[in-house]
Amino acid sequence: MATLLYRLGKASYQKAGWVLAAWLLTLVAVAGSGIAFGGQTDEQFRIPGSESQEAFDRLEAVFPTFAGASAQAVMYSPEGTRLDTPENRDYIEQLTAVLDRSPGVDGAVSPFDEFAGEAVSDDGRYAIIQIRFDRPTPEVTEEMVTALLESRSVIDSSDLVVEFGGSIFQDQGVKLTIAEAFGVIFAGLVLIITFRSFRPSWIPLASAIIGVGIAVGLILLMARVITVGSSGPLLAVMLGLAVGIDYSLFIVSRHRTQLAKGEDPMESAATAVGTAGNAVVFAGATVIIALLGLFVVGIPFLSVMGASAAIAVAIAIAAAITLIPALLGLAGEKLRPAPSSSAARIAGQSADKPSMGRRWVRGVTKHPLAVTIITVMGLGVIALPALSLDLNLPGGGQEPRESTQRKAYEMVEAGFGPGFNGPLLIAVDITKTDDIIGDLESLREEFEAIPGLDYVSQGFPSPGLDTAIFQAVPQYAPDSAETKALVAEIRQRTPDIEERYDTAISLTGITAIGVDVSERIQNALIPFGLVVVGLSIILLLSVFRSILVPIKAALGFVLSVTAAFGVVVAIFQWGWLSEFVGVETPGPILSFMPIILMAVLFGLAMDYEVFLVSGMREQHVRTGDWRFAIEEGYANGARVVTAAALIMFFVFFSFVVEGSNLIKPIALGLAVGIAFDAFVVRMTLVPALMKLFGKTAWLFPRALESVVPDADVEGEKLRHHIDDVAWAKEHPGVAVRGDYLVVSGQRHDDQPVSFQWLPGERIDVVADNTGARAFTATVAGLLPQAAGALHILGHPMPSKARAIHTVVSVWNRDDADSLTPLGLGLTERLAWSEATSHWSEPERNRAARDVLAGLNQLSQELSGDALWPTLTKDTLPGVLPRHQQILVWSALAVLGKAPVCLISSGEPVSDETERALWWRGLQHFASGTQVVALFCLPPLRALTRLADHSVLDLGSTRMAGANR
Repeated sequence: MATLLYRLGKASYQKAGWVLAAWLLTLVAVAGSGIAFGGQTDEQFRIPGSESQEAFDRLEAVFPTFAGASAQAVMYSPEGTRLDTPENRDYIEQLTAVLDRSPGVDGAVSPFDEFAGEAVSDDGRYAIIQIRFDRPTPEVTEEMVTALLESRSVIDSSDLVVEFGGSIFQDQGVKLTIAEAFGVIFAGLVLIITFRSFRPSWIPLASAIIGVGIAVGLILLMARVITVGSSGPLLAVMLGLAVGIDYSLFIVSRHRTQLAKGEDPMESAATAVGTAGNAVVFAGATVIIALLGLFVVGIPFLSVMGASAAIAVAIAIAAAITLIPALLGLAGEKLRPAPSSSAARIAGQSADKPSMGRRWVRGVTKHPLAVTIITVMGLGVIALPALSLDLNLPGGGQEPRESTQRKAYEMVEAGFGPGFNGPLLIAVDITKTDDIIGDLESLREEFEAIPGLDYVSQGFPSPGLDTAIFQAVPQYAPDSAETKALVAEIRQRTPDIEERYDTAISLTGITAIGVDVSERIQNALIPFGLVVVGLSIILLLSVFRSILVPIKAALGFVLSVTAAFGVVVAIFQWGWLSEFVGVETPGPILSFMPIILMAVLFGLAMDYEVFLVSGMREQHVRTGDWRFAIEEGYANGARVVTAAALIMFFVFFSFVVEGSNLIKPIALGLAVGIAFDAFVVRMTLVPALMKLFGKTAWLFPRALESVVPDADVEGEKLRHHIDDVAWAKEHPGVAVRGDYLVVSGQRHDDQPVSFQWLPGERIDVVADNTGARAFTATVAGLLPQAAGALHILGHPMPSKARAIHTVVSVWNRDDADSLTPLGLGLTERLAWSEATSHWSEPERNRAARDVLAGLNQLSQELSGDALWPTLTKDTLPGVLPRHQQILVWSALAVLGKAPVCLISSGEPVSDETERALWWRGLQHFASGTQVVALFCLPPLRALTRLADHSVLDLGSTRMAGANR
């Protein structure tokens, strides 16, 4: 992966203009299409498979009025007056008539209508007009909502007050405020301080903004075909900005450090993408996996939120590994810090001139046990409020105080009681009853006997007389714990009532659906958390090759996320310091906040873990000194992790003060969660624990070595590749070179071998069957070497094994060769070769005839007294004399014209005469520039050395090869 990213980064750097143009064109096309043709967001909370949702869907089918959107006009008269006076009653009837004629309205029911139910308060000062639309909520336009609000003019001349409630009055648009802009500005300031320069600071900001624009455009286009809540695009903007800036910061910071050390700009950019970019891809992938894991919960709006955020993260990753190197390419040498600048001094800091990060880690590791105890206990205390976590969906009580929906909510609560803001609906199957009216009245009495219900309406049968519906008003607010208990109580009593009346009964309504959503999410928190923690352990096993480090990382995530829950509960649920973050009415926590917070924070926490601890692992592998590794790895990563965490915090917190009620608790949880995880867990607790673990931190069972893949997040293999390429360039004109090469499968007592082959050289390779196969597979790029360096025509192994496949041919005789007609064998060999596969069929046939003629000529010269048969295209090699077969095999072996040809005729050559025949045929058919190696069995150890031949004995450590 690191090598692939290295090449991608270099290509993006070289084609900077084209890459930037492609990104800008995509931004204009996708964002423009989303704005022009995108769908409308809709807060539709559905929970498929639940009793409440199934009953609600059934009611929409049997009651035509149920399928349409609904709203309420709530009226209030001053103290000492009543709404049922003739004058006020006339105003109300006029308002009802105007509402009834409003666009999209199917009907408006006056509070004085005989079918209005409890629509006038006991004191006569409050009343409710029920409004039904002829279309579902997503199809209610802003013009229709505006028409309802303008109907207030009917009562302007009176003392009455009217406010409107219902979901259609929720602010469902995707709106950003100046606070989010300040978050980006603060992020820019952090970048300027980090880089000590303005010039590189705009690059992460530009990349993040372009990525967010594309993500929002895609999500708005999605809204045309699926239901997307307004929180989906907002979460994508928030997360896209944060990770987009952070991921770019990691790469640009690595690039600047390398430039300060004198590296070439293009090579530095490519290396930064291959190393830091590799960690970015890993960290981003963990975020995406966690977000897509929300599909497991089975709640559509939650799945869409997760998918929306995952799109933003995926685009941020793509921008980091393509757009960032392109922008670095446009900047070129301008990003190199001046030798005397503070940025250059920071890049070259050492233990002799300790940075703040180095001083901090020294202080932490001086008293690791005390730091660990204080940190864990402190986060535990902060997490205590999470024990009283109460989840629910948003309602009118959480809307802004100045909104008409919030005012209507408070008026209903004052006039009728809190339960009227969230009535329950009881659906009854009446297909089996013979006395519909009598049974419905009896059922009403049964329901009225349930404690906690303030009012139960009469039962209304559907037009098809198959279902009846009761409206049951709780005594408590819709989002209260008492209402949740009441829903459970009703469902507990329902089976007895069903048995007595031989009918099916279901509880539904917006309030019941909200309770079911909250319960399902709350029940999913622990399983989801176990999956996330388990995933983190598995992923980090492949990164750190350690048992203790992944477990420590996962437990640290648990500490930071529960502490974040505690802060959110204290502010949003208990009301502590709520005025500082714009929380007007404390109450239950948004039901999907915890699971979204866990998903997002998991990936970000692993991000910081990787950038800090992978540096420690790198130093430990290089030096073997675990104490030095902790300090050096921490000091190298602390500055960029601090900057990244501050950027995350400012971006997330900017959505708290002026953000929507749906996004505020998520934004606050992410802001404090990032602060706890980065500064308390990763930068304080982690080095303390690493000091306590000592060298046991890096123990890894040998049984897991071959089972757990090596993620190579820090790009160690890339650095080997870069070194190998530089090493290969030091030997121009050499076809094949090996330095202290050890092939895989070699015996432990075998010595490394060093050699070099020049173009046109002929080599006898002395090896047994096993050694010949292993050496052949290694030089052909099919098997990585166990140790040492190897390059073939400038391509180092193993990083460019794929390129080596095209320049090395391997020929082994098998039984099929003996039974294949010679003409067909020759044309097939030409068709399979990289060098001649592009030839046309007539060209291959002509080349095969030329080889056939050459074989006959050579046979006449070498046959002597023997009468070797004349070869034709139909000749089967297996029936030829042994020595003539060898000439055929030599022609087939080098026919593909590969620059390097490795030959073993089924098994290495074991006879001096056969060897001489092999080389006579090879000399005749091989081109002058081809390197040809023929394998011989160990009995030929004392080979007769030919004038232009080299001998490579795989059992010897001597350098072999011409001009060595």
